[in-house]
Amino acid sequence: MSNIAIICHSTHHGNTKKVVDEMAKAREIDIFTITQAKEQDFSSYEYIGFASGIYYQSLSKDILKLAQTICFNKNQKIFIVYTCGVINKKNTSKLEKIIKDKGINITDTFCCKGYDTFGPFKLIGGIAKGHPNAKDLDNAKTFITNL
Repeated sequence: MSNIAIICHSTHHGNTKKVVDEMAKAREIDIFTITQAKEQDFSSYEYIGFASGIYYQSLSKDILKLAQTICFNKNQKIFIVYTCGVINKKNTSKLEKIIKDKGINITDTFCCKGYDTFGPFKLIGGIAKGHPNAKDLDNAKTFITNL
């Protein structure tokens, strides 16, 4: 077992999963889906990451619900990984509030563009085509290595 767990919810184009899989090439990580995470005891992990695409300017509702149920200890470091068509720092505010209300601060956040064809973007062939790209994935490796 590693000292890093990432709970990953990635749908549509799998952008977030690509980023998390790349992180796992750089450092030993235990990756969990939402379903797997519901059954998991995270108390032994030093780092817990929440990884999701952005839906209506927020992380996945399933990620947010799960974060409310996990009991963290004060020594754990929580981080966020997300991909989106348009980067906006407010995308993580709901999760940040959930974690802060538990008396813990978010240690760090990694975000990069991800190909997005949701809603009206589909009509124009999507945005952030080709993302996450090689540079994004290299940055993800650097991020996880520097935790």
